[in-house]
Amino acid sequence: MDCHKTVFLACLAIFCSSICLVQSTTNDPYIVLGVQKRANLQEIRRAYKQLAKEWHPDKSKQPEAETKFVEIKQAYELLSDSERRRAFDQFGITNEDAVSNRERPDYSSYGRYSDPFEHFYGTHNFNFHDQDISLYHRLSITSKYYDINIVPTSRKTPHILMFYADWCFACMKAANSFKKLIDTLEPYGVIFATVNAGHEEHLVRKVGVHSLPCVILVLDGHSYVYKDSVFNAQHVVDFIRQKLPYKLLMSVRDDTLDSFLGGWSDNRVRALIFEPRPQPRLRYLIIAYYFRERVAFGFVQLNSKDTMRIQSNFKAHTTLDTLLIFNEFPPQPVATVTMSDIPTTTLNNIISLNKYLILPRLSSQAMLDNVCPAEWNRPRKKLCVVLITENTSLHDGARQMLRKISHESLFSRERVRFAYIYQEKQSEFIGALSKFNESQETLLHLVILWRRDSKHIRYEWIHDIMLEMNKTKDNETQDQYFNNTKHKIDIAIHRLLRSSEVLSFETEVKDLLDEHAESMVVRIVNRILMIVEYMMDNIGKEHILPAISVIGTIALILIIGYLMSYLLHLEEEDIQMNKANHMANHPNGKFSSYVPELRLHELRAEKYNGLVRLLKPGCRTIVLLTDMQSRSKLIPAFHKAVWPYRKNKTLMFAHMLIEKGIGWYAELLRLSLSESREMKINPRNCIGTIIALNGHRKYFCMYHAKHPESNRGAKRMIKMTRHLSSMPSDPEAGAFLGMNSSDSETSLSDISEPKILIEENLLDGLPNWLDRLFEGTTHRYYINYWPDFTSK
Repeated sequence: MDCHKTVFLACLAIFCSSICLVQSTTNDPYIVLGVQKRANLQEIRRAYKQLAKEWHPDKSKQPEAETKFVEIKQAYELLSDSERRRAFDQFGITNEDAVSNRERPDYSSYGRYSDPFEHFYGTHNFNFHDQDISLYHRLSITSKYYDINIVPTSRKTPHILMFYADWCFACMKAANSFKKLIDTLEPYGVIFATVNAGHEEHLVRKVGVHSLPCVILVLDGHSYVYKDSVFNAQHVVDFIRQKLPYKLLMSVRDDTLDSFLGGWSDNRVRALIFEPRPQPRLRYLIIAYYFRERVAFGFVQLNSKDTMRIQSNFKAHTTLDTLLIFNEFPPQPVATVTMSDIPTTTLNNIISLNKYLILPRLSSQAMLDNVCPAEWNRPRKKLCVVLITENTSLHDGARQMLRKISHESLFSRERVRFAYIYQEKQSEFIGALSKFNESQETLLHLVILWRRDSKHIRYEWIHDIMLEMNKTKDNETQDQYFNNTKHKIDIAIHRLLRSSEVLSFETEVKDLLDEHAESMVVRIVNRILMIVEYMMDNIGKEHILPAISVIGTIALILIIGYLMSYLLHLEEEDIQMNKANHMANHPNGKFSSYVPELRLHELRAEKYNGLVRLLKPGCRTIVLLTDMQSRSKLIPAFHKAVWPYRKNKTLMFAHMLIEKGIGWYAELLRLSLSESREMKINPRNCIGTIIALNGHRKYFCMYHAKHPESNRGAKRMIKMTRHLSSMPSDPEAGAFLGMNSSDSETSLSDISEPKILIEENLLDGLPNWLDRLFEGTTHRYYINYWPDFTSK
């Protein structure tokens, strides 16, 4: 009994020790991360990233992935904190629990780990219950929403996107801080949204998200990654200020005030913002960005010696913010707001009501839609009085007269608006209005418009009013014409505003040309600047060497190309010099153009290897078979046929006396026909034969005036020879192949008349055969080896 009890206690002790061993092994952060105890922080971080990617619950399908991921996270948090790591190495402490008989160290920084969002989160311990992560889900958007809504509206309003993931602890930790950022910047006009990186991978790649969480600024259709190591409201404000377009608020001083207020010829009203600080607030920058197409903003620093006259003229308060809006009649502003902090809503309302000049120019379709909006309701017709002018100073008088009429008009701007348009830039629009004009003359004429919809316009012309005013120089006469013109315009407007009145004509128009659109050169320059800015933001030290390598490679290629071009230029100069010397040395003093020489080699035993056996891959030798009697007739014809191919460096041309090479030729035909018997060839019947030899691939192509090869390809050699030998009407048809007609055992039912050829006509079909040779449509006869060339 005691023996059994002893065994039981021993087993229990072993079991308990194994459990403790397993537990200690499981809680050992070095074992969890798979690193040694002397590992540095970089090795620990590298191991953590690798294991986190492998065991992330969104990527791993293992059931224990979530538990394993938490262990990896806890191990990394412990080893990345120097104090906690030292406590574990010395005492085995893995948490903040009290340890008996030991003085408890100060581990208040447990749970913290080094990451770029540390300043953004704060130094408080992480607590899941304090994180309002539902904010991410409420503001979450999709890629489609980004393309349809975020990108277009970012041309007027900055957007900040927070990219997060469901199992991202750092993202959860950033929730409250992100909410504080929203509370701080949203009143300024910044729009916030979130993106779930796990669901919108395409958008993540598109905007260049590098890690989670990630803050992206979307501005004017472009995305900018926030990479600052400190993430608080002030740094984000500085980031937005840096990315906004340059000089949204132009600095205005006493000496530049007049030029700024008088620059309304760009079709924009002027706004001055007074602040008692050296640079404008973000809220004013965002407002200036929103209205930049319609309003030019200037910044006046209060309490500065360079702006004392401006402060005195406009009686600006020295400690309060002030907004002044001006039209074509400075120096009196049309709107004034003075407050310590002007709310964004107030700024929007004031500027929206005064964002157009008294006499704006219809310079784009957006301007037309705002100044002369479409109105279906006839009792509430909205009329637009438009003056047709050109972009010249000669028409300034007419425009100034209409501007004064508009300024003194008693009609509500909700019902009647005055504008002018450039005829040379909006020719299609004005051409549509001139169809029913009696005089067909539109320049310096007035037309009253009523837009039924975006495409259809009803209109009526007022003739010879502004034209006469523009010609008048006398002040008294101008006043008289001004009064008469104003009276006529008022009568016409009163009449047409009646619900029973209908404008005389109707037409369909196209959209106005955008006169403010950027030119191609400007777009290219902006694109280059954007690429440079993107490279400066995204290229780090680890990218410098590859970038230098790429730039160096491109530079080397350009240098080599320049050197080759220079050498080619020198060669051309040398050729020109040789031509000049040739012309000077010519006996008749005349210049004959240089023609490349075509060399015809003679195929003999000593040249056989160079012309056939040792040919480089891709090269061919074209050989003409002649005899002593026919060579004087065939060689000139052969020379003429191959002359167009003289510049081809892969071709060599030769001729062979059949009497000397009859043995080689017979052996060549025997190898191609796989015949074991000796070939009997009549040399006289072989003259005029052309063979194209490919020495490397061991095949040849053949031409003869009586060879039956067609354009679609040749019959097999054996069938051709039998076909030739089966012609009883032409017993010499197959002689050039070494076949006699008596050897044939087949007969053809359809036999054509034999073609009688003389030596002069043997090469008539050679040019056509050469074309098919280089097209690859001629038949090829393959051999196993090239026979020896033995001359007789």
